[in-house]
Amino acid sequence: MRHFAIVLTLLAIALGCASCEKEEVEDYSDNTFKKIELTTRSADLAQTGNTFAFNFINRVNKAEKGDWFVSPLSMQFLLGMLLNGANGQTAAEICDVLGYGEDEVAAVNEFCLSMIRQLPDLDKQTKLAIANAIFVNKNYALRDRYKSVVSEYYDAQVTNADFSKGSATTKAINKWCSDHTNGLITKIIDNVSPQMLAYLLNAVYFKSQWKDKFNKGNTVKESFTQEGGASTTVQMMRTGKKFLYQDNDMFQAVRLPYGNGVFSMYVILPAEGKTISDVTGFISGENWKEFLRSMVMCDVDLWLPKFETNFDISLNKLLSDMGMPSSFIAGKADFTAMSNSAMCLSFVKQKAAIKVDEDGTEAAVVSITGMATAAAPGQHVVFHADHPFLYMITETTSGAILFAGKYGGKAN
Repeated sequence: MRHFAIVLTLLAIALGCASCEKEEVEDYSDNTFKKIELTTRSADLAQTGNTFAFNFINRVNKAEKGDWFVSPLSMQFLLGMLLNGANGQTAAEICDVLGYGEDEVAAVNEFCLSMIRQLPDLDKQTKLAIANAIFVNKNYALRDRYKSVVSEYYDAQVTNADFSKGSATTKAINKWCSDHTNGLITKIIDNVSPQMLAYLLNAVYFKSQWKDKFNKGNTVKESFTQEGGASTTVQMMRTGKKFLYQDNDMFQAVRLPYGNGVFSMYVILPAEGKTISDVTGFISGENWKEFLRSMVMCDVDLWLPKFETNFDISLNKLLSDMGMPSSFIAGKADFTAMSNSAMCLSFVKQKAAIKVDEDGTEAAVVSITGMATAAAPGQHVVFHADHPFLYMITETTSGAILFAGKYGGKAN
């Protein structure tokens, strides 16, 4: 009996220690909705940014046949850094693409700084990280004023690197990408070129839980009709809750909030007979703003695939067609505010990844450019996303679109 008592005592101690070693649960009790604080001018620029975002989304969708995923906000940060290094016609074209006035560079910088500083701290249940960097060829120099501006307003890390030792610098750039996307994007370039003046990068990483998670037990395999009529099988999540909802002759839209509601995913499902191209061509910054105002709370029977998308896109032609062709043309590009050695943009591209499941969303994007040297209310509705749809992740008070994508039914 004595031995039995000792065993029971030891067992109780072991169980007590095991309970002490349990992972602490995060306390989100004080995670109230926070508004991003913007000046009147910065709030206007946020709206202008959405006009750029929808133009960008529409052009990406026209250029791509399959699933895609991009970040308009990441591209705005990258172009903002380029704008500070541009002069003359090149600067005017970048402003025109972004929708800014040529005399608004200082206001643009203030807006970007506000977003970079405030967005990551709005929701304790959301991890959002924004990073900028410039890797500079050690044989060339950036202007001190340019380095000062990108450091102050974009928190850009400026690193001098040996571009002749391609493997070491390539590894450093790709490691920066991996470090700032939590390993979602581990490689952005194959090798650096000694003919480059600099590589400018932006990274945005997002991970958050749904405010109301999907029950994993409700997820089932279901048919999904792709563009062109072919059918595939997807893992379809399902829930029935109150969501903000709206529809019209073009599409249905439902808002899925994360965490404390600051960040949300809008899923936009084309109406019967309509396509993603119809939707992206229809939406603009202004009519989207009005559409959001008219969303109402409905009991929504929501069906949504769980999915993953990895995507990369070259943006030289797209940005040229949007209105900044001179940036890519030697002899016409003027980036002398960045460096005397700057010639023109060699390339611009984005690489992105997203995972959507019952718990929430994890997403990341890296934007990079290489600078060459001289060389209906109250009703019960059914939202059944069983055909291609558009989706966006946004910040609520500014309306900024962090990410946007199309899902066309790629099997998991």
